[in-house]
Amino acid sequence: MSHNVLNVLMVAAEAAPLAKSGGLGDMVSSQSMALRRRGVDASILLPGYECAFERVIAPTPLGYIRDLPGGDARLWRAAMPDSDVPVLLLQMDHLFAGRGSRLYQDEDGRDYIDNFARFASLSAAAARIAIGVRGVKRPRIVHAHDWHAGLTPLLMKLAGASARSVFTIHNLAFQGNYPLGLAPYAGIPSELLAPAPREPRSIEFYDTLSFMKSAIVHADALNAVSERYAREILTPQFGNRMEGVLAAHAHKLTGIVNGIDDALWNPQTDTLIAHPYGPDDLVGKHACKKALQQSYGLHIDPFAPLVAIGSRLSTQKLADVVCEALPAALARWPRVQFAVLGQGDAAIEDSLRKLAAEWPGRLGVHIGYDETRAHRLHAGADILLHASRFEPCGLTQLYAMRYGTIPVASRVGGLADTIADCPPSAVTHPIGHATGFLFDGERASDIFHALGRAFDAFAHPQAWRVLQRNAMQRDSSWDAPAARYHDLYRALVGGQSAPVVRAPRHANAAPPARRTSTAQRHRRTLADVRRSA
Repeated sequence: MSHNVLNVLMVAAEAAPLAKSGGLGDMVSSQSMALRRRGVDASILLPGYECAFERVIAPTPLGYIRDLPGGDARLWRAAMPDSDVPVLLLQMDHLFAGRGSRLYQDEDGRDYIDNFARFASLSAAAARIAIGVRGVKRPRIVHAHDWHAGLTPLLMKLAGASARSVFTIHNLAFQGNYPLGLAPYAGIPSELLAPAPREPRSIEFYDTLSFMKSAIVHADALNAVSERYAREILTPQFGNRMEGVLAAHAHKLTGIVNGIDDALWNPQTDTLIAHPYGPDDLVGKHACKKALQQSYGLHIDPFAPLVAIGSRLSTQKLADVVCEALPAALARWPRVQFAVLGQGDAAIEDSLRKLAAEWPGRLGVHIGYDETRAHRLHAGADILLHASRFEPCGLTQLYAMRYGTIPVASRVGGLADTIADCPPSAVTHPIGHATGFLFDGERASDIFHALGRAFDAFAHPQAWRVLQRNAMQRDSSWDAPAARYHDLYRALVGGQSAPVVRAPRHANAAPPARRTSTAQRHRRTLADVRRSA
């Protein structure tokens, strides 16, 4: 990269394939690759999870970053496998090691008690890199992703960094809200915790310290991961009580829909599926369907509509309502089959297992997740059911369309932005550019009727082939989104620097104790918080 190239540091809690719990990990990695193809010098700062160290290429120690909120850290440089994206790993074994692939919660689904220290340290490390760390090129843009990196823009200002900050809202429902008493250990001055509107820079949110609000207030630019979601989060229905804060900062909020890695998700070259195929030759998809039916214990029937459900099994994804709709759909359409891949709420998992036992050969369930199964699910199914109460962007529908699997999805957020709804009757009306079926509502009957529309179209092969061809030829690549991010970065570095928020020296500021005592102080505070909870 040239010395004149725009240098961007991505800050995130996950990046596939090093560490991933969902779409955030896919997005951060594929966005970085797409930006580098455009000539942007993009790199990623990631927590030093054991799984990340196991998968990176050529890790090299750079030195130490001292006195972060969780203690001292060792910084490593490495490379992503199968790409040229540089990675910085923040090694803090007492915070990030020994937890396997569980990034945020323990085996019982409870948030780790030290998540504040873990992600405040990630943000603080990003701010240090923004003002200069030996062996690392100083970034001109620091792009923080989701609440885990939400303190980054504020801490950059407190440190006096000249770099500009961008914050991407991936899911406003997860905000990183913690007791106000932890603020000194992240170096946050007390006046920034005063109730708004007395202090417009405040990051206080309903008597908590909010990582999400901190980013919304202090980032130089904000974006959500789809155009519609950027509008939705300004309303009480989707704003998760943040709509007022967002309205005050709406002038710097945009929506940029996510892309996907269309080289990785390509049915013509995918080595994980039973047989390759493309939009002009779908013969291979029949082989993929048979393989999927076999792997899920479903009846081998090439003419049965096979519906995939691949998502977190949560109330956000309407998985509880899907469980209500499944028996009616299975009874109404005797040949229809369902294949479920996901994990989440234990009660929903149990409901699906019971339904699978009641409908052998018609409903197959795999609790868990792995990449190979995901590829085979999208390749072998005819239809994807993607119900959701809200959906910031969604990647599953983009993967499905790439494989000629037609989505039936809620008309919210990124689902509505990326799926062109089929006309009421695909048989009597021209399909045009339609790529799927959108529905309104959150009831089992809404899902049932939407599936019925898809099954009616599936019964007419000529119309169905048009839908498949439209979906497979849709451009879901990162080309257009990466161009928009690049434009956003260039606009920021061409403007004036953001004002610096100076941390005053007073009794409530971060205590200037010896460096080695920071982690001990933090652990004591966390213990106090736990006792008072």
